Amino acid sequence: MHDMSKVQKKYKLVIFDWDGTLMDSEMRIVASIQAAAAHCGLPVLSHHESKQIIGLSLDKAILGLYPSASGEQVEQMSAAYSQHFLEESLVEMVPFSGAESLLFSLRQQGVKLAVATGKSRRGLDQVLSQCGFGGYFDITRTPHESASKPDPLMLQQILMHLNIAVSDAVMVGDTSFDLQMAQSINMDAIALGHGVHELDVLAAFNPVVQCDDLHQLHAWLMARL
Repeated sequence: MHDMSKVQKKYKLVIFDWDGTLMDSEMRIVASIQAAAAHCGLPVLSHHESKQIIGLSLDKAILGLYPSASGEQVEQMSAAYSQHFLEESLVEMVPFSGAESLLFSLRQQGVKLAVATGKSRRGLDQVLSQCGFGGYFDITRTPHESASKPDPLMLQQILMHLNIAVSDAVMVGDTSFDLQMAQSINMDAIALGHGVHELDVLAAFNPVVQCDDLHQLHAWLMARL
């Protein structure tokens, strides 16, 4: 863990990214991207290339990987991805170690919790129901009712809904999209090292702390509530 914070702040709201932050879903996402590309006759990219866009809305992610794709191809691949990820994939997805105890402890401390994710609303609702985490969160936001990362609209909507100042909130994420989103509205951000983007990439966005996993994050946050 690398703590960059100079002042010990007290947070009232913790906003989590989902994939790569709370949920270990990288393998399933990449497999679904690759299956969708094959289905649509697009080049199947490597695991490393494919995972770089995790965190973006699906349309933005597809265009990030296939910049010359037509609108029709994006639509086809989006449908194929959703079908594979939600209904066909056999690749297991589980929360990262320590996820539920972290959320439980934060709730016990009276902290507000939110999710800001690039997942579809359907995909987020399904996984929250499956893992039983839905009750921990005061509000969740997806691109379907907001804008894709790194646009900060999701964060602004969450702050407005909960009537909490940006200085009382922190964003937790594993990608540059998460940290860039927070940085653009001067919200503190925490970089998690167990997800998609490397910590040296995330360091460029001046996170208040870098944590290797949710257990380190748990310990760090408990002192700042």
